Amino acid sequence: MTPQDRDQLDRDGYLIIENYMGPQLLCELRERIEQLFLSEGDDAGSEFKQEEQTQRLANLVDKGEVFQRAIAMPEILERIAHMLGPQFKLSSLNARSANPHSTWVQPLHADMGAIADEKGYWVANTVWMLDDFTEENGAIRMIPGSHRWGKLPQNVLPDPQASHPEERLITGPAGTVVVMNAHMWHGGTANRTAKPRCAMHAFYARWDKPQQQYQKRLLRREVQEALTPPLRKILALDDPLNDELSSYVVRTSGFLK
Repeated sequence: MTPQDRDQLDRDGYLIIENYMGPQLLCELRERIEQLFLSEGDDAGSEFKQEEQTQRLANLVDKGEVFQRAIAMPEILERIAHMLGPQFKLSSLNARSANPHSTWVQPLHADMGAIADEKGYWVANTVWMLDDFTEENGAIRMIPGSHRWGKLPQNVLPDPQASHPEERLITGPAGTVVVMNAHMWHGGTANRTAKPRCAMHAFYARWDKPQQQYQKRLLRREVQEALTPPLRKILALDDPLNDELSSYVVRTSGFLK
């Protein structure tokens, strides 16, 4: 990570890494996620929460080796550590596909309704673009620098779904990964095209905060037993503090009820 990367993460709250996945990993992720949407059908995403005019998958670490590789990519983890410090864990791994011809605009939010505390930032997210992101098909909208404001948009904006004067639309070719400070206000725009627009979200939390989705409870025993020690650590499978924190999480989303 360059000094310029660090400065941009600190100042703006996000960093775009174009063509990070490479054609092989991109193809593997696309194929497996498409298979899961087909096989899970109406139950897709049922481990978490549903969102209107959107298809979701949840608990992806349990559903394929390619996902286990993705959550531990060293270049991504280096950037997460810059925001959260050296001790952190995967909080959830989901996929989100914005339906074609949608009118749904995801409200501006901070993930898990998180505000930085006395130790600093404690949530960070990564958006893995599995399709090209354009201004027409559901680009990410971000408010650069808002992670430093110490406020939640729903508490200060009359309408978090409305366009914000400082918002920036984040676009890029399939294969791009966006790393972001998840305290920054962000959301998704409507997909006005005839094709779905899909992304994967690998969400991380500081070691002393709960997971959005309690991995120890979700992952099948045979999956857990096959994981390497580094993967077990990033999933907090052998962490009594995480068991205590994550067993009874009340708030898991910044905008979904």
